Amino acid sequence: MCSISFINLISISLTCFLLSLYYLLNNMVYFIEWEVVSLNSMSIVMTFLFDWMSLLFMSFVLMIASLVIFYSKEYMESDENINRFIMLVLMFVLSMMLLIISPNLVSILLGWDGLGLVSYCLVIYFQNIKSYNAGMLTALSNRIGDVALLLAIAWMLNYGSWNYIFYLEVMQNEFSMLMIGSLVMLAAMTKSAQIPFSSWLPAAMAAPTPVSALVHSSTLVTAGVYLLIRFNIVLSTSWLGQLLLLLSGLTMFMAGLGANFEFDLKKIIALSTLSQLGLMMSILSMGFYKLAMFHLLTHALFKALLFMCAGAIIHNMNNSQDIRLMGGLSIHMPLTSACFNVSNLALCGMPFLAGFYSKDMILEIVSISNINMFSFFLYFFSTGLTVSYSFRLVYYSMIGDLNCGSLNMLNDESWVMLRGMLGLLFMSIIGGSMLNWLIFPFPYMICLPGYLKMLTLFVCIVGGLFGYLISISNLYSLNKSLLNYNLTLFLGSMWFMPYISTYGMIFYPLNYGQLVVKSFDQGWSEYFGGQHLYYKLSNYSKTLFLMHNNSLKIYLMLFVFWIMILFSFLLFL
Repeated sequence: MCSISFINLISISLTCFLLSLYYLLNNMVYFIEWEVVSLNSMSIVMTFLFDWMSLLFMSFVLMIASLVIFYSKEYMESDENINRFIMLVLMFVLSMMLLIISPNLVSILLGWDGLGLVSYCLVIYFQNIKSYNAGMLTALSNRIGDVALLLAIAWMLNYGSWNYIFYLEVMQNEFSMLMIGSLVMLAAMTKSAQIPFSSWLPAAMAAPTPVSALVHSSTLVTAGVYLLIRFNIVLSTSWLGQLLLLLSGLTMFMAGLGANFEFDLKKIIALSTLSQLGLMMSILSMGFYKLAMFHLLTHALFKALLFMCAGAIIHNMNNSQDIRLMGGLSIHMPLTSACFNVSNLALCGMPFLAGFYSKDMILEIVSISNINMFSFFLYFFSTGLTVSYSFRLVYYSMIGDLNCGSLNMLNDESWVMLRGMLGLLFMSIIGGSMLNWLIFPFPYMICLPGYLKMLTLFVCIVGGLFGYLISISNLYSLNKSLLNYNLTLFLGSMWFMPYISTYGMIFYPLNYGQLVVKSFDQGWSEYFGGQHLYYKLSNYSKTLFLMHNNSLKIYLMLFVFWIMILFSFLLFL
């Protein structure tokens, strides 16, 4: 099943890519209406929108999905239900396709809910308590967005149809469009894990690594960004854009800080995804939707590769994810380490790799734009933090000796997994340059003073040095003295967001529920209800029993009374 899925998906991906090139060159958009059912005067119509954006995104999602399925052939080979796993992944991809090509809020909701449901099934795939908790957090966080989308659909009843694409331009200054825009923004923020809904993304790392590579790099988390790219007119003409800029900037900053304190390999990569999502959202909120799309696509390539390399490392480390137990992997696993380092450097924005073209352009556009000092600081400081946690990760995993045990079975012989990784390695190197020429067909010139041009490079170098310095064991005691325990706890646990969105949300309702149960269900209602009645009747019975047992006269007298009462009752009748 893996091989069939791989061949089918990669061929559809190539077709979509060639079509997107054709659409880009000729500046074409196809809007297709398919009448599913027509009954008397009622008709149910499905609408599809094919333009360069949807086709290019589809081709990238399908390509990554095909390589992930190919990779899963070896990664999940010990799983008896591997076909069920592949079916779930294919359902996920199908939901994503529906979401990408829909210009209609109702069909978007179908894809959106499909993503939420299948992602829940995939997060709880390894059935244990931790997975269930992570699955519930993921599903319930995303339900908020689903409800927001349903409300947007209800609000659009005022219009002629649910095809939002017709109304964006015409009604951009109307209050109703602002309302729909704010609901869609809420939905996108839950799906793309922006503050205050960030806690589910690192928790979702309980899923198998191939799922993380597909779902938490290029599909589920980018669905929110993609939806907002379609709604970008509403953002740029209202205060929604400014609010989103603040929240996504803080998300980027928070995730970058958190990753520098984390020791779980997959969680570090998840936090890096969160940081990059913040970058996409913030540049989109400033009105540069093409740049957001550009970074979305390049990020999908190197982040999927990063997750795949992490999966290969975890596989070899006997399912251990702690980076403190790693070390010297570049000697034991040279090819995997090469892929890992290339994807890490692409993430940092190393010149001429995939991430460089989009990140550098975003930061230069930010330098040109009319934004305040706080947003400017968030952009550049978060970029420094990205390089910092990447170098820290490389230091812990690649340099020195292996820390997990004297006997190790590390090898680089998993050829099926490596082939899947090498396909993405190629794209992580040339993808940025290729997309740059496609999306921006004319050469662009960003004219900045020398110090601003070099600021990005300077921030990256300083960030890399910082990441190296905080990792050196000899300086560890100094690092601990610089930050006290509470501050480290605060920064390392995503500003307490996982606690706030779990215990914080449920503590007071549960506490109140306990009081209600104690006071009413097991308190006054019991006293006046069942228990009290039982108590009184049993007391009466005991009294009568005593009387009957101790005196035969009383017993017989009562018998006579009962007979008299019965006779008098019959006489009255």
